[in-house]
Amino acid sequence: MSVQVSDDVAPASAASADPGRVPSFASRYGFALWLLITGIVGAAASFLLLYERVQLWMNPDHITACDVNPWVSCGEVMGSWQAATFGFPNIFIGVVAFPVLIAATLSMAAAGRMPRWYYLGLQAGAVFAMGFITWLWYSAVFSIGVLCPYCMVVWAAVIPFFVVTTARNIIHGVLPASAAVRRVAADWWWVAVVVLYLLVILSIVLKFPHAFTY
Repeated sequence: MSVQVSDDVAPASAASADPGRVPSFASRYGFALWLLITGIVGAAASFLLLYERVQLWMNPDHITACDVNPWVSCGEVMGSWQAATFGFPNIFIGVVAFPVLIAATLSMAAAGRMPRWYYLGLQAGAVFAMGFITWLWYSAVFSIGVLCPYCMVVWAAVIPFFVVTTARNIIHGVLPASAAVRRVAADWWWVAVVVLYLLVILSIVLKFPHAFTY
């Protein structure tokens, strides 16, 4: 499905599969809707994690709501050094970053066309977020050996945030790319989302075959 190029598209960036048109997800409001949904989901999971983290600080014997079994436990993950990668709880990053994303999204939707640096800033945030959750996924699955359900919700929010932002910026020329790459971004972005989800699910199923049947 395509829509007419919106007012946030520079004339030179309208080279997609159909010149002068962009996929609905890459239009101003379509893109804003994707970011808003991912921001809300990520923020909700982050604040739930913060609540559980505060409860553990107040009572070390507290059993978190997502302590399901030996393989699914937010409390176990919070006790690992990976849960404070930069010297403070990772939770604080999500508690700050997702509301900022929501505010940036609402500003973009209300203001209309934004400068290139604005989208480059979103791209930088998406790259950092994707790299960070990849590290956290690897740590949880292969190092800690315990899953955190709320953390996995954050992963689920970041994946489309990264893919949609990158595809949108390729289509609109924020990230330089050939016409062929722009067509791939316009037509096959959703495949990247599905593949990343499947890879995460497959790694969990193979590594924790009894985690959800305990």
